[in-house]
Amino acid sequence: MAGKSATSSLALNGAASSIVLPVHGNVYPIGAYNVTLNIGQPPKPYFLDPDTGSDLTWLQCDAPCVRCLEAPHPLYRPNNDLVACKDPLCASLHAPGAHKCENPEQCDYEVEYADGGSSLGVLVRDNFLLNFTNGKQQRPYLALGCGYDQIPGSSYHPIDGVLGLGKGKSSIVSQLASQGHVRNVIGHCLSSRGGGFFILGDDLYDYSGAVWTPMSPDHSKHYSPGLAELIFDGKSTGFRNLHVVFDSGSSYTYFNSQAYHFLILWLKRELNGKPLKEAPDDRTLPLCWKGRKPFKNIRDVKKYFNTLALRFGSGRKDATQFELPPEAYLIISSKGNVCLGILDGTEVGLQNSNIIGDISMQDKMVIYDNDKQKIGWAPVNCDQLPKSRSFKFW
Repeated sequence: MAGKSATSSLALNGAASSIVLPVHGNVYPIGAYNVTLNIGQPPKPYFLDPDTGSDLTWLQCDAPCVRCLEAPHPLYRPNNDLVACKDPLCASLHAPGAHKCENPEQCDYEVEYADGGSSLGVLVRDNFLLNFTNGKQQRPYLALGCGYDQIPGSSYHPIDGVLGLGKGKSSIVSQLASQGHVRNVIGHCLSSRGGGFFILGDDLYDYSGAVWTPMSPDHSKHYSPGLAELIFDGKSTGFRNLHVVFDSGSSYTYFNSQAYHFLILWLKRELNGKPLKEAPDDRTLPLCWKGRKPFKNIRDVKKYFNTLALRFGSGRKDATQFELPPEAYLIISSKGNVCLGILDGTEVGLQNSNIIGDISMQDKMVIYDNDKQKIGWAPVNCDQLPKSRSFKFW
């Protein structure tokens, strides 16, 4: 823990207030998380997928809807306050040079996700009913997408929309920060028992218990510490230039093809002579193993697997390690087998990117400080919602 005891209390630091959003869901078997936000006049509840890998917040929307997917709540009805095409928020959603205003009074958007899903719509503004940790309830007026044409991706589950928590101008936390409500900082804490919480703002941390690494200036769109070295059981694998992105919108972790196949070989060698054999009949994930009898939880199998790590800033004085103990890359399937929660990213179109997904961020507080351009993490009990001044890093 960067040479410091991890028991320091997280105290208010006098900055603007924060918003705590409880999370429902898990990595397995649900394979998704959601937070509830109350949006509109009058405010209505919507379940949103919290995604640090994308900027735009959008709702399935009755505008009217051309193609909407199964959702937990009735479609959002916009109040017709359209964001104009020349608005900087609109420009931030389009690639430089690709922002053409054929329809000056409205801002059309299209977002596409790694799993092949997408949302097409127009940008509107509406009230978000938010409870802040200083006890105030406020209704900031924020831009969101009214999505009238959705295509489901391979990992689709019924949802009202997406809560975009990326680095861009249109991200909800960027908008709240620009209005002075919170600092441009996001934290999340996902429990291995399911649930957890997201924090928008920074008044609940004192930062001293966390390990920090700078955000890479080369990746303006994603939360990336840049290049990582892959470490197995404390030893370098020789993979040194892995481009890594932290992404709460991904349930599982993805390595590029080369690193993934190396990992599989290493695991097979490590498991040689252990009482586990491959279970090709279990299709929960691409690679599963069964024991002499069904496993109940990760504790039953931990001893057969080693810790992986990603080392950022290798060779630098401020090099840091993000550790993946067995519980950060394995699940127990409904059949009682143990399955590998690291998948081949190249196979699903991620090319050379490596994604740290929810499975590997469980039982950690992960903090994205956009003001200071750094990413931090520390082991935390994510089962209890933080109260101002009383939240501790374990």
